[in-house]
Amino acid sequence: MNTSQPSAPRESATTVPTFAQEDSLPRVPLPTLEASCERFLAWCAPLLSPGELAATEAEVTAFLSPGGPGRVLQKALEEYDSSEGVHSWLDTFWPYRYLGRRDRIALNANFFFLFQDTDEPQVERAAGLIAGALDYKRQIDEELIPPVVQRGTPQSMEQLKYLFSSTRIPGEEQDTSRTPYSQERPGPSRARHILVFFRGNTFRMDVVGEDGAPHSLEDLEAGLRDVMKAGAEPADAGSRVGHLTTMARAEWARARASLVDCGPGNAEALETVEDALFCVCLEDFAPAGVQEACDELLHGDRGNRWFDKAVSFVVFEDGRAGLNVEHCQLDGTTILSFTDALLPVPAAVHSEHSGARTQGPPRAEPVEFRLDDALREQVRSAADAFAEYGRSTATRTVSFDDFGSNDAKALGVSPDAFVQLAYQLAHRRAKGHLGATYESIATRQYKHGRTEAMRVVTPEMYAFVDAMEDPGADVATRRAAFRAAAAKHVERAKECQAVQVPEQHLWELELIQRRRGAELGVLEQPSLYRSAGWQTMRDDYLSTSSAPSVNIQFFGFGSTSSRCIGVAYVLLPERFNLYLSTPQSVADQMHAFAGKLREAVAELRELLAG
Repeated sequence: MNTSQPSAPRESATTVPTFAQEDSLPRVPLPTLEASCERFLAWCAPLLSPGELAATEAEVTAFLSPGGPGRVLQKALEEYDSSEGVHSWLDTFWPYRYLGRRDRIALNANFFFLFQDTDEPQVERAAGLIAGALDYKRQIDEELIPPVVQRGTPQSMEQLKYLFSSTRIPGEEQDTSRTPYSQERPGPSRARHILVFFRGNTFRMDVVGEDGAPHSLEDLEAGLRDVMKAGAEPADAGSRVGHLTTMARAEWARARASLVDCGPGNAEALETVEDALFCVCLEDFAPAGVQEACDELLHGDRGNRWFDKAVSFVVFEDGRAGLNVEHCQLDGTTILSFTDALLPVPAAVHSEHSGARTQGPPRAEPVEFRLDDALREQVRSAADAFAEYGRSTATRTVSFDDFGSNDAKALGVSPDAFVQLAYQLAHRRAKGHLGATYESIATRQYKHGRTEAMRVVTPEMYAFVDAMEDPGADVATRRAAFRAAAAKHVERAKECQAVQVPEQHLWELELIQRRRGAELGVLEQPSLYRSAGWQTMRDDYLSTSSAPSVNIQFFGFGSTSSRCIGVAYVLLPERFNLYLSTPQSVADQMHAFAGKLREAVAELRELLAG
């Protein structure tokens, strides 16, 4: 995402209901087949040799031909888009993209935010976060959060429905998402409990009374202390069922089925977990520093997580805190709106606004599963495998205390364009070449809009990097190349916001062939999808996304391939923080990239200031 979302103001008598404008938002535009193919060739061309480009052009011609598969698949998509009850031609794309992935979601798909530090002790910080979340849920339930308007354009608020009591359920072939506001669970969640983890023990804690009033801060603090007392003895390693959520999805689906079959109370325990409003993970240690705090938020485990839950607050022993988020229904812009409403407001104010009152310590009881020897062994092996997976991931934080978006603007350039150009220059210097680069672009101005896939490397980007690396290029030449590449970046970002982009469109056509090929007479995957252009454009060397909020220190996610560097960045007016991740086998390249990035930012500032 590359745009911040303003925090929601307090409700008033004139507030527009939260979801009132959803049906009036424009539909996601469906590009024409010709436009997407033309853009695809333009987007992949800078990454290809002349021979690869010629071969890819031939595949596009065959795909587009009157009798070609593209025409059949596009017609099917157009018919689907106009069908009753369909909100967007992407309605089946998103479940496949997120719920269809079969590898582990822990570290690979979930993302995190590290909040700004406070001086609150652990229990008080956790109780305050619970109180704030309950206040926010009340505002969603009563539709008191005004729809976000950005540059005069209303944004979709649909994802707010999935913040609370949402859980990803593993499946053999594709996962499902258990959410409120669904046919099975219409309207807001009526759950009154959260999950609290401590030392591998799992507890159900009621945070809302029977009459619907939240517990007071003092009640919540007492309840958390009761949980920590009851869970003082660490759970046996083989009983920490949350470890199973770190497994590959089909494997976890089979384990979940075994869990249900193993004991009569296990289905009820799963219901308690999956219906909980959210998780609070209390850690019994303090991270050594910011880097360790980020790593723990991304892939800390110890059986103290349920990675399938939409929202998990993690609060360390020293009061440091953050979020781990399951991505299938929630994008970063929605979580930014949540945290920006939650964090700046004192917990006592949230508690008062929510109607919280003293009701005595909330009921807290352990969530227990009956496990046989095979399941206990599976829990232990899942824990060991995920711990090893975490160790095989290299990460790094990079902070610029002397550079922010204000500095880029003072130089007359889009802040996002500035940092993306800096990434490319640093990547060239660290690895010796450019490579496919992904950037997430928010498209919430459309009905059920989420994000689009932007590809950053353009011919102008290549020319800019070449000019910077050419000893014979003078300052004027380099500056002109920078300006041209930055302008092209801004232009392409605007095209992405308008869904004038090829990747997700062509990808959905491929998925239609997989799902309905026999019915449509397209029996084989079109060879376009095996072309050098398609495969090279989508083979990320850098995967980038931005989360600008003064309320968070760092944002992060795992890398997307064996040679990719994940680049999660928080670009604010006065500072610029990044969290990098990559496989341990190529850690040296990530560290080289970090060092070259610092040089590139300084060099480009000097270039533009001259």
